Amino acid sequence: MKDETLAIHAGFKSDASTKAVAVPIYQTVAYEFDDAQHAADLFNLEVEGNIYSRIMNPTVGVLEQRSAELEQGIAGLCVSAGSAAINYAILNIAEAGNNIVSVPLLYGGTYTLFKHMLPKLGIDVRLAEDDSVEAMEKLIDDKTTAVFCESIGNPAGNIVDLEALAEMAHAHGVPLIVDNTVATPALIKPIAWGADVVINSLTKYMGGHGNSLGGVIVDSGEFPWAKHAKKFHMLTEPESSYHGVVYTEALGAAAYIGRARTVALRNTGSTLSPMNAFMILQGLSTLPLRMERHCDNAMAVAKHLSEHKQVEWVSYGGLPDSPYFELAEKYTNGKPSALLTFGIKGGFDAGVKFYDALELFLRLVNIGDVKSLAAHPASTTHRQLSEDELKSAGVTPDMIRLCVGIEHIDDILADIDQALAVATS
Repeated sequence: MKDETLAIHAGFKSDASTKAVAVPIYQTVAYEFDDAQHAADLFNLEVEGNIYSRIMNPTVGVLEQRSAELEQGIAGLCVSAGSAAINYAILNIAEAGNNIVSVPLLYGGTYTLFKHMLPKLGIDVRLAEDDSVEAMEKLIDDKTTAVFCESIGNPAGNIVDLEALAEMAHAHGVPLIVDNTVATPALIKPIAWGADVVINSLTKYMGGHGNSLGGVIVDSGEFPWAKHAKKFHMLTEPESSYHGVVYTEALGAAAYIGRARTVALRNTGSTLSPMNAFMILQGLSTLPLRMERHCDNAMAVAKHLSEHKQVEWVSYGGLPDSPYFELAEKYTNGKPSALLTFGIKGGFDAGVKFYDALELFLRLVNIGDVKSLAAHPASTTHRQLSEDELKSAGVTPDMIRLCVGIEHIDDILADIDQALAVATS
């Protein structure tokens, strides 16, 4: 099926008992077992079924399957937020003494997790000098358990060469983990380019309406964990926290996502609520349509800003002068989502005036809403970073981040023009 169909139908036909065609909200904590043996079989991962809503829920399950099919993966795991998805994706295969290698241009929350939190758990995160394959490859050693990137960076808008990164990571026997939040599977399918694990913040474009937090991890089912058994012993040897199950034996290709559910989620509980899953499903059904309008509007805004005499610079991969233009053509057919950044002549002060003068654009720190949004990353999403860390993350003091919505383009451009007039008056 095509994305437009999967976004509406994947994972659910109609309720078996009531014949309801809308996905039901299963607002329940627990599920009844048929008998003692049924309970044992469920806990032993020998049969499918529900145990407890911290671990799985039928409403959430539809969202997991729909997300997995859109990303062309074998299975998905929904959690409470995109940040929880990133944390679990790493902790599932990394422990004290291991390291992961990452691109340097990252979302602020991810940068903080990598730079300050994971190292306190004994996991070294090595940020490359840039997002090239060469810069990342030289940081890999026998303790590396993952290579990490964002398909399109937030807020820098950088685009990585997923195919080349995957080939390099696999040559060293490690998986490629990709945060696909900005692109979504409607624009880029990282698994098709060789990625092994894909993350999406469902809060953003996937849900698309700014009403519900959520995150999802999708497992490609392709990485040969057993081939690298010593490095990934948490999947290939008995799991002490789950009565000695060996995930590669019990779940085969779904070993990674199975462990994430029964170890990380089961024991630390970053659970997505059924209500949030239901709300996200409503948004997800229009994802392909929305992304078309988002991208068309973003391109128009980027071209408009690049031709404006009061604008110092514009960064958007869809513009021919962007260093990411060729990668945008390869991976997104020239439409690299709706996130762009720019700077106004006059620097920080002019940027603040512009930001304060916006009327249609909402001043907040979310992205991926149907509404047009604006942020000043240096004072909000990346505020906790030092000057050197801001530079490493690709954030300049004058940077304005626009997440272009799906309103009429004339209204969007009118708001930008009036705010620019105020900023340079």
